[in-house]
Amino acid sequence: MSLSANASILTVSGLCLTAGERSFLADARPWGMILMGRSLQSRSQVRALVEEIWSAIGRECLVFIDQEGGRVARLKPPEWPAFPKGCAYGALHARDPGAGREAIYLAHRLMAHELYEIGIRADCAPVLDLPAPGGHEVIGDRALAGQTDAIAELGRAALQGLADGGVAGVIKHIPGHGRARSDSHLELPHVEAGLDALEADFAPFAALSDAPMAMTAHIAYDSIAPGEPATLSKTVINDIIRTKIGFNGLLMTDDLEMKALGGRLAERVSGALDAGCDMMLLALGLLSDPGEILARMRETAAATPDLSGEALERAERADAAARPPRAFDPAAARERLDELIPATGALA
Repeated sequence: MSLSANASILTVSGLCLTAGERSFLADARPWGMILMGRSLQSRSQVRALVEEIWSAIGRECLVFIDQEGGRVARLKPPEWPAFPKGCAYGALHARDPGAGREAIYLAHRLMAHELYEIGIRADCAPVLDLPAPGGHEVIGDRALAGQTDAIAELGRAALQGLADGGVAGVIKHIPGHGRARSDSHLELPHVEAGLDALEADFAPFAALSDAPMAMTAHIAYDSIAPGEPATLSKTVINDIIRTKIGFNGLLMTDDLEMKALGGRLAERVSGALDAGCDMMLLALGLLSDPGEILARMRETAAATPDLSGEALERAERADAAARPPRAFDPAAARERLDELIPATGALA
């Protein structure tokens, strides 16, 4: 039987579902959910919340998180272990490519071990953005390396580590955020580089075009589609992401709440769907009021159709990418990771 779900990934306001959220999720049937810091206190609490979500929706949907390591880590010490920032793997890879690949694999296998045990089966990682001189620090040390081949190698190892731990990865921010000179959380960045220069930005995504999922960049590439955020651009999605890069997995938006996108939420949903995005992501990471969060989820879900056609097929493949984990020794893996990248200077 085909999946019946709203083409959205929504969120929750706290450590457990409110009565309003429980009723809403049962009616809206989002394909997935994403947990932000406001919903993460302890292992037992997160596991209970995930079970609540599954019960409300009526199936074991994918639950997402942003767990890259470094400064983008929703699960934080002391309850959860810390992991190196992205650039630490690139620095090691520059000295010893094999050690760099091993370190990032182990780190993501360990992350997956933590995530799988609490019911989180999808991670918005790895970052494949190529950093550029003058680029905004919103990417900064999250970038895995400064060379396309190294990013692709490290990204591949990260995805494999997650997959071996039962967690599906999401490559981001396609087709490349590294040249942006401003933060898309606050405004629409414009990239003026020509298509020839942008080939380097696209290359890591092309190398990992078989990833199960990718997240768009809320960036305007003015040499391709002037003034249009990639998330809302048919030209960028069809000509660049789907054709030139060759990505045919599930394409989700970055958070629709970000200020790089203009108009009301319903207009953003319509624009992203028309452009060719498969899945609407609403994380609302800066909000805390349950009523406001629920109202914005209602607006998003009401504007979003159920999955169908190619989007449904991609969603079903993404669901299947979260397979049961392989046998693993977390203590030995952590010991080896700490040998490869000592904690001093490696963490955000």
